[in-house]
Amino acid sequence: MKVFVTGVKGQLGYDVVNELEKRGIEAVGVDIQEMDITDEESVKRVIREAAPDAVIHCAAYTAVDAAEENEALCRRVNADGARNIAVVCRELDIKMIYISTDYVFSGEGERFWEPEDERAPKSVYGQTKYEGELAVQSLLDKYFIVRIAWVFGVNGKNFVKTMLNLSKNHDTLTVVNDQFGSPTYTYDLAGLLADMVLTEKYGVYHATNEGVCSWYDFACAIFKEAGIEMNVRPVSTEEYGAKAARPANSRMSKDKLTENGFERLPEWQDALKRYIAVLKEQKFF
Repeated sequence: MKVFVTGVKGQLGYDVVNELEKRGIEAVGVDIQEMDITDEESVKRVIREAAPDAVIHCAAYTAVDAAEENEALCRRVNADGARNIAVVCRELDIKMIYISTDYVFSGEGERFWEPEDERAPKSVYGQTKYEGELAVQSLLDKYFIVRIAWVFGVNGKNFVKTMLNLSKNHDTLTVVNDQFGSPTYTYDLAGLLADMVLTEKYGVYHATNEGVCSWYDFACAIFKEAGIEMNVRPVSTEEYGAKAARPANSRMSKDKLTENGFERLPEWQDALKRYIAVLKEQKFF
């Protein structure tokens, strides 16, 4: 089997290619230098030449606040980019995995979002990822939409690295305590996506590490695991202030994974422990 992976220089794409290769599955990883997903002709040419059996589409515009001022670019990448890839997947009759986000929901309430729940995004980023989902669903039968949240991995920027970097010249940090969700370790997620792409169990899934916390809880756990003394002060979303609306409730049900025979990801605390160990090994802090 040959799998085409977009966004190979990002956190998830990097881990997905490594995971596929580790399993002896041929992986073709590309980033913007090799294929601009907003350019329909480029997408057609590069994917046709690669002739894969499946595409795992990890590339995305993920700067949530910047998206509010760069809506056109964000839409070209997240919505049009997904559509361009889906068109080629339909033409070649191959599978597509589209990575989506908790931001497609309203973020209200406290219950766990189900994969088929109504989507009502409150930000440009969420809206464009929702449009990407619609494009994939309207064009393909052989698709997986996998919604993730609070992502961290070795190859790229993320909340864990930001906290560790800030600790180098701050002794107090303020972190929001009224947004709840589940972190997602790209190393763990890559294993699930590699399992998934080998099946025909198509549909919409949620895939985060197990357990729920607030960003404040997550920050405290990061410093504890890293052995760093830090005064972390909880604040409300309103107090903190941000350009783009953030979902207060990013809890997502993973029952569909179990129902379809997929292994759920480990607890987020376990994932964080393993990740911090890798960062220590790399002398990140």
